[in-house]
Amino acid sequence: MVISIRMNDEERRLADAYAKINGVSLSEAIKKAYFEKIEDEYDLALADAALKEYKKDKKTYTLAEFKKELGL
Repeated sequence: MVISIRMNDEERRLADAYAKINGVSLSEAIKKAYFEKIEDEYDLALADAALKEYKKDKKTYTLAEFKKELGL
């Protein structure tokens, strides 16, 4: 799949500098930044969901209790 991104001159200079600092092509740098952003937002969504679940039932377990529950 090919994706086209329009950048003004300032954005292009910044993107080129970022790629150069990281020793990768512009395409690789953009792809890496894109997927890191997706992963960060996904992790945040999971954390928000976990916090909502915790607020419903604030019962916690010690590590020993957790291991026992799992039969470890």
